[in-house]
Amino acid sequence: MGQKIENLTLEILELTFKVTYSIKTEKTQLLKDADAKIHLLKTLIRLAYEIKALDNKKYLALQEQLQEIGKMIGGWIKYSQS
Repeated sequence: MGQKIENLTLEILELTFKVTYSIKTEKTQLLKDADAKIHLLKTLIRLAYEIKALDNKKYLALQEQLQEIGKMIGGWIKYSQS
């Protein structure tokens, strides 16, 4: 599971870099793809916590950071659609 979380994190990072250098018509879809991967990452981290692979402190810190990233991506999606 740890490897999947790591790979997913790198995919999200890659998508955000692609958004930066893409043309306007491609940005929204790339952002939506990143948003979907963030939701999947949140789920995997929750599962890791439930099977005791993460302690409470690390879990809460990761979830808080992912919430903030999700808000940023959501705002970026709204901005790219206008």
